[in-house]
Amino acid sequence: MSDLLITSVRARAVNVPLTYPVRTAVGVVETSPLVLFDLETNQNVTGRSYVFTYTPLGLKPVRELLNSLQPVLSRQAVAPYDLERMLQHRFRLLGNTGVVKIACAAIDMAAWDALAQAHEMPLVEMLGGTRKPIPAYDSHSMDGPKIGPQRAERAVKEGLRAIKIKIGHATLQEDVASVALIRKVIGDDIDLMVDINQGLSVAEAIRRGRALEEFKLAWIEEPTLQENYAGFAQIRQALTTPIQLGENWFSVDEMHKAIVAGAADLVMPDAMKIGGVSGWLRASALAEIYQIPMSAHIFEEYSAHLMAVTPTAHWLEKMGLADPILKEPLAYLNGAAIIPERAGVGIAWNEEAIERFLI
Repeated sequence: MSDLLITSVRARAVNVPLTYPVRTAVGVVETSPLVLFDLETNQNVTGRSYVFTYTPLGLKPVRELLNSLQPVLSRQAVAPYDLERMLQHRFRLLGNTGVVKIACAAIDMAAWDALAQAHEMPLVEMLGGTRKPIPAYDSHSMDGPKIGPQRAERAVKEGLRAIKIKIGHATLQEDVASVALIRKVIGDDIDLMVDINQGLSVAEAIRRGRALEEFKLAWIEEPTLQENYAGFAQIRQALTTPIQLGENWFSVDEMHKAIVAGAADLVMPDAMKIGGVSGWLRASALAEIYQIPMSAHIFEEYSAHLMAVTPTAHWLEKMGLADPILKEPLAYLNGAAIIPERAGVGIAWNEEAIERFLI
């Protein structure tokens, strides 16, 4: 739809409270810092996206970069491929990663949303797929012996068939106790994953991984520094539990290098870091070539649509980071995400909530 043109853009920063702070082996995410992006067009269609900056310190740089691109984006056609190439060219010398990549992903996702709305179809249909339930796991953190079992029991009652917890405590004994407790609560029929958030050395990851094998984990995620592909390959060779990797890849090239290095049994790109919808489509094609199960990292509103057109689709992560600022958060039924019938991605802002959390 070449006559669909960008007229203006707006980026706003919010810092949203979390019901459960995300406690990890390397720190605590106390809030959900989000930059909300609106891409307005000449046909009264507004594409929407949001990006997650992990720390409130990242809010201002991402917001200011997006707003500063108004002169660059104005009167451009809403054509994600062309927009992506134009932005890659503009940022080639600065480097298309980090904050730049995050901002470009916000633009890409909003452009795809606007394009699908203009064609009056859900994003998944715009991408050539169909709406269908997307199996999801409930994503928890280092919640402790009281909150952890409560959250796990609630997730099972809600129909979730898989749960992920974070480990990487100070001692092996604490990790084993945490996993044993949750496994006892959910039983053997529910998949249980663990995420170490890059918190261990290669040798320690192997030691703890072996100690956890009796619990039949569905995967161990990021046991050591994510860029240490050789170390991941060592861990993978030493353990029978599948190794998950990918949420910190900032390009499909990084994903390819990890796969070639034999670093992972499973892959989990992040829709924002991998390059938005456009980057995800390339990543899913790569996963299909190597026949590696591919899961989604957060951004569940977009990821549900994308998983529906991912040939090796595995699990969607249910975390709800943006739920408080959405009019209608993504719905789940019988352990699966339900892709909305609405045109585009289906995101609509809750402006009253945004006003409360605005930075």
